[in-house]
Amino acid sequence: MSKVIAHSLFSEFDINLFKAGKHYRLYEKFGSHVTTVDGEEGTYFAVWAPSAKSVSVIGDFNFWVEGEHQLNVRWDESGIWEGFIPGAGKGSVYKYKIQSHHNDIKTEKADPYARRCEHPPKTASVVWDDTYEWKDVSWMKKRKKNNAIDAPFSVYEVHLGSWKKRVEENRSLSYVELADELVSYVKEMEFTHVELMPIMEYPYDPSWGYQLTGYFAPTSRFGYPEEFKLLVDKLHQNDIGIILDWVPSHFPEDAHGLGFFDGTCLYEHPDKRKGYHPDWKSLIFNYGRNEVKSFLISNAIFWLDQYHADGLRVDAVASMLFLDYSREDGEWEPNMFGGRENLEAITFMKELNEEVYASFPDVQTIAEESTSFPMVSKPTFLGGLGFGMKWMMGWMHDTLQYMSKEPIYRKHHQNDLTFSMTYAFTENFMLPLSHDEVVYGKRSIMGRMPGDEWQQFANLRLLYSYMFTHPGTNLLFMGAEFGQREEWNFQQSLDWHLLEYDYHNGIKKLITDLNKLYKKYPALYEQQFSAAGFEWISYDDHENSVVTYIRKGYEEENSLIIACNFTPIPRTKYRTGLPSDGKLVQIFNSDDKKYGGSGTTNDKEISIENQDWNHRSNSAEITIPPLGAVVFKIEN
Repeated sequence: MSKVIAHSLFSEFDINLFKAGKHYRLYEKFGSHVTTVDGEEGTYFAVWAPSAKSVSVIGDFNFWVEGEHQLNVRWDESGIWEGFIPGAGKGSVYKYKIQSHHNDIKTEKADPYARRCEHPPKTASVVWDDTYEWKDVSWMKKRKKNNAIDAPFSVYEVHLGSWKKRVEENRSLSYVELADELVSYVKEMEFTHVELMPIMEYPYDPSWGYQLTGYFAPTSRFGYPEEFKLLVDKLHQNDIGIILDWVPSHFPEDAHGLGFFDGTCLYEHPDKRKGYHPDWKSLIFNYGRNEVKSFLISNAIFWLDQYHADGLRVDAVASMLFLDYSREDGEWEPNMFGGRENLEAITFMKELNEEVYASFPDVQTIAEESTSFPMVSKPTFLGGLGFGMKWMMGWMHDTLQYMSKEPIYRKHHQNDLTFSMTYAFTENFMLPLSHDEVVYGKRSIMGRMPGDEWQQFANLRLLYSYMFTHPGTNLLFMGAEFGQREEWNFQQSLDWHLLEYDYHNGIKKLITDLNKLYKKYPALYEQQFSAAGFEWISYDDHENSVVTYIRKGYEEENSLIIACNFTPIPRTKYRTGLPSDGKLVQIFNSDDKKYGGSGTTNDKEISIENQDWNHRSNSAEITIPPLGAVVFKIEN
């Protein structure tokens, strides 16, 4: 095989953008690219290693011998090493052998920009290119409407490795199998979007994918990159969007990863107080370094551009925002103004969102952020971080705490249930019942419900009904949609056999119908982030543990009336104030027998009377089932 031939994909403009932290398509330049130079087929390699004395590509094409193919350093002090190797092609396995100026340290690193990685526990990169032909043109044309903040957004969160397994073969489903089975299941369940826990390559299964080493490569555990594209494509062909978990907050210390890349702290912050995460024993990116910022934003853009993702759920935003996150006094250093905010990370997040929405105005970024940091989901031109949505962790915590109490005690804790409405419109909130809530001894969502078997299922149906009619978008972790009893175990399949039992099958039917309800009635989504879309009728009936409220769309006549009873005592002839006259028509009842309920219900039509109640001039007597929720529309 020939030696390295001088070749470059970088223009002077590319280099200037890279140095300035403004190059957001670095995946088109860095990494390995199959190409032809002077009539010879081979691969161009480029890597950033400014402290290197020499960089060799070692691989199966040169018997992993250092020095056989040494890259050339650019003259412009960019720190980029590059070159073309004839004969190396698609499928070639390789790493970079880097000798550092720093104490002559040598590192062996996977390619940060590799499009494919070896199947773990192997750690090398693979030269790859694919010519996948997308068939999702119809979805891509209309997804701006489907992904809008005034559209239904009901998310099914999935860990691909444990959603379903081939038990007889003791393996997870492949991307190709998921493109059939997962897609058809999500379509049947009527979810609008799927969110995948990280599918970028990661070495350690118990990290669930949150310790990344291959930022530009879908994990090889389930197949090839183009097979993952097939999964995305099939979701889109069935009108289902896809959100990818994305982790710019930290990365592992694995020897082949980004840490100490060229013998120095290249990607991580050199100050341990900013560069090491005590909770996750991992490294933190140096958000103030322009080249690192370009790397991360390019990575976000890559998944939206190359894989047609409809959005990114950004992990652990709170850990990025605050210098004292999980640190004691003396373990962190204040910013230049004496505060605890990480100003460099804040700037990075603003630039990330500005670039994402400038290039892909038809997607969403969603922040997993657990503090009261202001304006996370407000535009950067108003001083916000620029995310499209933010997880409503307060609602999740308070509501689960309330629902776990025996109904007899709930009247003393109604504020836990209603408090979320005091801040519900300060952000564009997504209501999450995520994977984090069903691990580490917290029990499954079903496992938190009190009472006998019937009451447990009734409580779960009530919780989901309240969630879907509360302002905001929704996210439900896999298994919760049919009442998984055990905590989630990433090594095992979901307990699909539970669907043989009527109560569990009833939960599945309920979620399907709640998704249909959410998508059918504009009152539940058009103003889901606006105070104009919600109005209490009564939040203070503590004695009966009943709440009643109105959800509104853009058109007042589309309003829905929701009543929830958090006790096992049926509330018959329960009078509630109403916004107008006419007739009440029940359109949903969580106590329906088809869901496993008692069948306590309302007449087909209920006449609204001209009688003052709840400070309103109109009212009616309704029935609210035991541990149940009912939804009405008003007809004239």
